[in-house]
Amino acid sequence: MMEKLKQYWLLARFHRPIGILILLWPTLWALWVAGDGTPDTLVVAVFVLGVVLMRAAGCVINDYADRNFDPHVERTKTRPIAAGKVAPKEALRVFAALVLTAFALVLLMNRYTVLLSFIGAFLAASYPFMKRHTHLPQAYLGMAFGWAVPMAFAAQTNSIPALAWVMYLAVLLWALVYDTMYAMVDKDDDLKIGVKSTAIWFGEHDRKIMAILQIIILGLLAAVGQMAHLQWPYYLGLLVAAGFSAYQQKLLVSRDKALCMQAFLNNNGFGLAVFAGVWLNYASAW
Repeated sequence: MMEKLKQYWLLARFHRPIGILILLWPTLWALWVAGDGTPDTLVVAVFVLGVVLMRAAGCVINDYADRNFDPHVERTKTRPIAAGKVAPKEALRVFAALVLTAFALVLLMNRYTVLLSFIGAFLAASYPFMKRHTHLPQAYLGMAFGWAVPMAFAAQTNSIPALAWVMYLAVLLWALVYDTMYAMVDKDDDLKIGVKSTAIWFGEHDRKIMAILQIIILGLLAAVGQMAHLQWPYYLGLLVAAGFSAYQQKLLVSRDKALCMQAFLNNNGFGLAVFAGVWLNYASAW
């Protein structure tokens, strides 16, 4: 029993919290801005737990969808389903349990947020299958990961203002960038087995395209600051985030797989820097 629970834990990637963190940071950006620096405690608790559960659910359904691909990829061949330690039907039951638990939490929120959660669940469940049909699964991941932003505004204010959609677009593009870095690690294997990604589609222009997108992301976040009337601590946070983006570009120069993974992981610092700016903005006004 304990061994089976261990495999479920690994399947849900609870041992690798980076995915939770890069999903959590924009959720916290949205909650603090929507709550004008003092978001409702219950809303924060529900969203933090929801992030943990839905990221886990996303990992499970991703491994289920990739069960015929993962055994042929060096980085993923030891995952529980690929290694035969968790049956596909078991994985679907784990996925259902995680999603239903997350939905039970959402029921504590207002009706608007509950309705939006159905869209979020659909995006999370359908994302893993996009890599078979489009070279832009990373953009679709951004749509799924970013959906916490409009949901956070809906939960906090029962509305979704224009600045929430600007933030959503920034998060969507950010996910596209960092997941492209992640996909660069598997590029050779993906080409062999026919999996599509932006890392393949961008080709030799990958770094240039990501650099342009990073500039756009920072511009969109600056626009959020203007629309929300945020002060200098927020823009200081954006400056630090820009430094992380520049460092990531440096790591990607050689396209070495280990450095590409390091660049991906470095995005945790980007998300933290933006949130620190948001938090300091409101803390300095107290």
